Amino acid sequence: MNDVGAGDLGLHTADEAVQPARALQPARAVQPTRAVQPAQAAHDISVGGTSPCQRLPATTDPSKEAVLERRRRLRAAGYEITQISGAGLEIDPEKLAGSIEGFIGFARIPLGVAGPIRIVGTAANGEFFVPFATSEGTLVASFQHAFNAMNRSGGAIALCSDQRVGRAPCFEFASLPQAAEFARWLASRVPALQEVTSGTSRFCRLVSATASIAGNTVYTLFEFSTGDAAGQNMVTLATQAICAHLIAHMPAPPRSWLVESMMSGDKRATPLAFRCARGWNVSAEIVLPPRQVERYWRTDPAQMQRAWRQAVNGASQTGAVGLQGNVANALAAMFIACGQDVACVAEATTALTRVECTAANEVYASVTLPNLIVGTVGGGTYLPTAHECLSMLGCAGGGHARKFAEICAAVALAGELAIVGAMASGQFAAAHAAGGRKGAEAAANGNGRHES
Repeated sequence: MNDVGAGDLGLHTADEAVQPARALQPARAVQPTRAVQPAQAAHDISVGGTSPCQRLPATTDPSKEAVLERRRRLRAAGYEITQISGAGLEIDPEKLAGSIEGFIGFARIPLGVAGPIRIVGTAANGEFFVPFATSEGTLVASFQHAFNAMNRSGGAIALCSDQRVGRAPCFEFASLPQAAEFARWLASRVPALQEVTSGTSRFCRLVSATASIAGNTVYTLFEFSTGDAAGQNMVTLATQAICAHLIAHMPAPPRSWLVESMMSGDKRATPLAFRCARGWNVSAEIVLPPRQVERYWRTDPAQMQRAWRQAVNGASQTGAVGLQGNVANALAAMFIACGQDVACVAEATTALTRVECTAANEVYASVTLPNLIVGTVGGGTYLPTAHECLSMLGCAGGGHARKFAEICAAVALAGELAIVGAMASGQFAAAHAAGGRKGAEAAANGNGRHES
């Protein structure tokens, strides 16, 4: 179908209008996993299943039949969703020690799946079904809509450029000369500090150490690589050991010190990550032909560029750190689903989105996330539903953090396209009105109206 009405935020899948519950027919299959070379066009497919998966029922079909059919098709393709579907055994409370205190139960958040999305990355290559845990109406459907547009345009290119996680201790001395002496001395101690770090973890490695002086206080920043873990606790323990070593050997003892001075950017939006990285520095890009822009958002490249320019000018007036539309929507829903530290979304919104009309009248869009704290081991990744969601992406366990970061970036890019397309076409409010809870209740009562 070429017309998409209130679905500019995704109230319809690409080729299906919203319709009442009906018999669900088999559809095209996603091919089984196989290796893909980065230079190839994104037609080879790598998914978390073990066999071809039929297209899932429309994301906008809320019927019980559609729910059961989605589960059936995912299971048939080899996806493990026993815990996600509520059929698994409840986890032993003792296994949650270290993750929760005062445990009494679980907060049940709806989980939906959109996809596939086609990605050509350095680590993420193929087509992926993406789990979203959210109670925000239209969110999953809007991503499905954008995925379809991106797939028809060849898919998103994604690339991780760096990974670092920092801690920023500070040391107060008796005088400015003592502070300056310590700052000079610190530069010579990096090899010894790297050895101290290696003794705290098999995976944590000290990458750099810098210092700045503010009166009689020295603020340091230690940056680490953390392998496939998000690494927040890992770097804290390493920094504690580094500080103990420094205090035992520094030229003059400090009056006082803190293991974290709040200069690292932990769970705060700061410009610091734009210097290099905090967590993963990852980008995704795509070029959309005007035909696909018109088909999926009823607008054109020039209008999308204009809408984004106006939005950026508005955000600049607020002093926003990072210029992006709604990357928090994608990341929060994926973080909850995949056992990540959701509070890190606060810093992950330090992002930069570009939406430009090219000389060929196409849309060039990209998103850069220099502050993406994610991992595929440790933290909440062991929880049963989180493990299944990571497995759905082919990202469970060690060796997959870079891949997961690239998927996050491509999905965030889809969200940026969805919101810019909706703003450019003037359908932003209408889509939410039709697809949110009030719209769904009106449709159920026979008073809803959907354009197609």
